[in-house]
Order: sequence, then structure tokens, then C-alpha cells
Amino acid sequence: MGRVMSRLGVGGRRRAWCALVVASVASAAVFGVVSPAAHAEVAAADPIDASMRTCLARSDMSSTTGQVQCMDNARIAWKTALDNAWQQLQPKLPPAQRKLWEKSQTSWQASREVEKQLLTAVFATTHGSMYEIAEADMQLQPVRDRALALRSAVAQASAGGGDPPVRPRACRADAQCEHAMFDLNRYYRRLESKMPARLRPTLTRAQKAWGAYLDATTPVIDEHSRIDIIGARVATLKRLSETVGNS
Repeated sequence: MGRVMSRLGVGGRRRAWCALVVASVASAAVFGVVSPAAHAEVAAADPIDASMRTCLARSDMSSTTGQVQCMDNARIAWKTALDNAWQQLQPKLPPAQRKLWEKSQTSWQASREVEKQLLTAVFATTHGSMYEIAEADMQLQPVRDRALALRSAVAQASAGGGDPPVRPRACRADAQCEHAMFDLNRYYRRLESKMPARLRPTLTRAQKAWGAYLDATTPVIDEHSRIDIIGARVATLKRLSETVGNS
């Protein structure tokens, strides 16, 4: 992918990145904490995604600034959807489950704050307008994924009274989880090795915060959803490792 991008002109690279962003939303290719089928269904029907695709396709929004604005608008809309879903979820849960979900939500918010610093640090090492678009996409997707996860939890609580899912086994007892964590550690080390030494503490803090989010969320999800969360992190670290230092 990097070699293909390098052969394109600046405008071509920017258009290619925009096409990838639209494709990732349309196919729900980015991992999240709900099933791929649920992602695909929402991606096909959700007005936030449809509005962003329309915005990205507008001729008056074809500049880098315009494309970033389309994604920022979508991120803000998904954040509103996230907040609404969170407000709907809490009264549907029994007290014990509500406390677990509150811990998960607090950990997610803390992770997002540190993650913003990591994205800023990585993309500060790049040059080119297409990386502005890529950063906007990476700021958007986790918010979208969390909103979808909370919507799914609302639907499950409405249907089943908020009963907790079967708690996942320890990761070492789940071959799929072990494999995903192996990939995660591999891409973490790759990113760490490519980052300037002064920026590595930011990566360490972000990964620690993400780990706390995973630990806090595991009690309220099933094994499949845990794999989705880890898979999303693998995709993020891989993408950042392929981005840092590029021009």
C-alpha cells in the first residue's frame, strides 16, 4: 500500500485516502466492539455515515480542509450518538451491571484522551495533506465504534433486562485471544522502534490506558467482543507503525 501511494501525486494520494475512508465506513472494515454484521448493517443505514459520504463527495469539500471537516462533523455526530446511547443504557441496567459499565465508560474516556496525544505525536512526524485526512479518520473511528457498542448494549438490555454476558475466559485459555494479543504486541514493538525516543513515553501511556479500558470492559462483554476490541487496537498500531515518519 505504501509503495502504491508513493507513486501517486499529492492530489492522487489525497483522493486515494478519501476513497479508503469512505470504503472503511461503507464496509465497516474497522474492528469495533460489536459484531462485523452489526457494523455492516449500521454502516449501510446510519444517517451519520450517509451524511459523511455525501459530504466527502461534494466538489466544494474536495480540499484537504473540506475532507477533514466532513470527518470532524461525523465524529461530533457520533459523539452525540454515543452520549445519547450512554444515557439510555444506564437506567436499563441493574445496579451491579451499571457500576461495571460506568467503569468501562470512564476507562474508555481516559484512554481516548491519551490516544489523542499519541495520534498528534505520530502525525506530527509526517508531511503531506493526505496524513491530515488519515489522522481525522483515526480520530473518528474509535468514537464511532464506541457509539455502536453502546447502542448494541442498549438493545441487549432492552431485550434481556440487562443480564450480563457470559464473562470471557482468561486470554491464555482462548487461542483466538492469545493470537490477537501476539499480533498486538508485535505491532506495538514495531511502532515503538520507529518512533523518536522523545515520543515513546506517549505511546507507553496510551497503551497502558488502552489496557485499562480492555480490563474494565471485559466483565461486560463476551469473548467475541473482546476479540473485536483487541483487533481494533492491532489495526491502530499497525496503521501508526506504517505512518510514523512518512513524508
